[in-house]
Amino acid sequence: MFSVPRIQLLSLAAAAIVVLNLCGTRAMADELVQLLEPVGPHKPIIASVGSKRVIAFYLPGNNHCALHAVIGDDANAPSDNPAVRVRVSLEPGQIVHIDTVENQSLNLQCGKNAEHLSIVDAEEAVAFGMTTAQPDTLKASASGF
Repeated sequence: MFSVPRIQLLSLAAAAIVVLNLCGTRAMADELVQLLEPVGPHKPIIASVGSKRVIAFYLPGNNHCALHAVIGDDANAPSDNPAVRVRVSLEPGQIVHIDTVENQSLNLQCGKNAEHLSIVDAEEAVAFGMTTAQPDTLKASASGF
């Protein structure tokens, strides 16, 4: 029997992992990816709102969510409108509403201690440790929507 040097063995294992990942199920080009679960820092939320697509993530700092969102037209809806970037600092429990002209809204809420960012139903949202029924909210909109 012959021995395989350790570096060659690691290289073969890495190549096998890459090949297995490439053979996995892929989304079709015309299928829109949606990532709607609560996310931690630097992780994206990807959602459709009316004829718009939103990619949002946040950076934690000083117990706030520094929200960054890019809003653009759905790939299936031809348009010459450029994407818009929105940056908002949210305190825990605060919600930002991203509204479209179709009267649809995406509501993103900063979690307790800025631990996560979530999509919420604004009518059912309950802020963390607040005594009021409705949390503080911010509305974001841009012309051209």
